[in-house]
Amino acid sequence: MSTLPEKCPVCGGTQLVRSYERGEVSCAQCGAVLTEKIIDTGPEWRAFTPEEKMKRSRAGTPLISIAPEVGMSTVIEAPYKDAFGRSIDLKKRLEILRWRKWQIRSQAHSSMERNLTQAIADLERISNILGIPTNVKEEAVDTYRKAVEAGLVRGRSIESVIAASIYTACRKWKVPRTLEEIAKYTKAGRKDVSRCYRLLLRETGIRIPLSDPVDFVERISETLKLSGIVQKRAAELIKKAKELRLTSGKDPAGMAAAAVYIAALLEGEKRTQREIAHAAQVTEVTVRNRYKELVTGLKLDIPLT
Repeated sequence: MSTLPEKCPVCGGTQLVRSYERGEVSCAQCGAVLTEKIIDTGPEWRAFTPEEKMKRSRAGTPLISIAPEVGMSTVIEAPYKDAFGRSIDLKKRLEILRWRKWQIRSQAHSSMERNLTQAIADLERISNILGIPTNVKEEAVDTYRKAVEAGLVRGRSIESVIAASIYTACRKWKVPRTLEEIAKYTKAGRKDVSRCYRLLLRETGIRIPLSDPVDFVERISETLKLSGIVQKRAAELIKKAKELRLTSGKDPAGMAAAAVYIAALLEGEKRTQREIAHAAQVTEVTVRNRYKELVTGLKLDIPLT
């Protein structure tokens, strides 16, 4: 099975645009078509929000082993009677008690394991809604383990810390999910999850790469059924904005949303700011502000309103 290229062999660019509608992968920098006849392995149905995705999905949780040592196990009961109801003699009973002691020690009976079991349940729930891939889920579990070992969960909700771990894993693997998007499906809320995220980075020494607005372009465009040409144009706009340092200190999802909005406008595939904001999981105000900054900074010949 062939894998998709990671960079363009023509110009060396890493900003690749996937268009499942055309079945091709092209370079956003030079326009070269790198791969043809790619297959979309996603579902055949369409969903524009996590809630719709949850309703239309016909499959359950993937049969993966995120934490193989946590789960079902054999439990040796206290030895008073055998399988036929007959009393067990003292010698045999003492032997079984020794087995039971070692069995209890080897299974998930510690507070840490119980904690991890609950965390994995929250992880699966949030990941299923947001479509988080397996490798990111495994990274999130490893991150959560580090938090438990460092004593960061004590006094905090498990849900907040696992949500922060999911966001950390998404950042490391460059999976475009915002903190607001993840926190939305917790009882704790954005403020608490954000606090746990900062604590994770500070206390565990995890290094996170800066988010690139380009990482959000494909997802926004695919949600709105925009063409690969729009994706390419949006990536070009972001590249120019980076060169002029217009993206510094700005939310990458908001910047990507504005770039997609402008690109769609320029390529005759206009979408409303509300549609763009909904697809990017940001506010209309954010899209409008970033739009004005890009139009002004890049000196684009389009209206500011």
